[in-house]
Amino acid sequence: QVQLVESGGGWVQPGGSLRLSCAASGSGSSIRVMAWYAQAPGKQRELVASITRGSTANYADSVKGRFTISRDIAKNTVYLQMNSLKPEDTAVYYCNALTWISTSYWGQGAQVTVSS
Repeated sequence: QVQLVESGGGWVQPGGSLRLSCAASGSGSSIRVMAWYAQAPGKQRELVASITRGSTANYADSVKGRFTISRDIAKNTVYLQMNSLKPEDTAVYYCNALTWISTSYWGQGAQVTVSS
């Protein structure tokens, strides 16, 4: 079992920055990939960024150059640094952990609101 706890959401003006954190507990060593998804009101949950245990990162085209995902293996924590935020980035951001046996776990979600 893996438990994920997110922190760092909030409100920010357009052009601002926020950093999300997701701490994994339980069987953290079983995690192969960690990722962030975003779900805007009335829309499906979409992949924002992912990072493997070997630190290979992938990003959605909409956030390339603005968001950075990173991972601290020792702390079982993944971060999402979000810069140059836009109103369309407003969403609930969910942390996801995928284990070596393809079991998927989700965090509780962190609200990010970008508005003036």
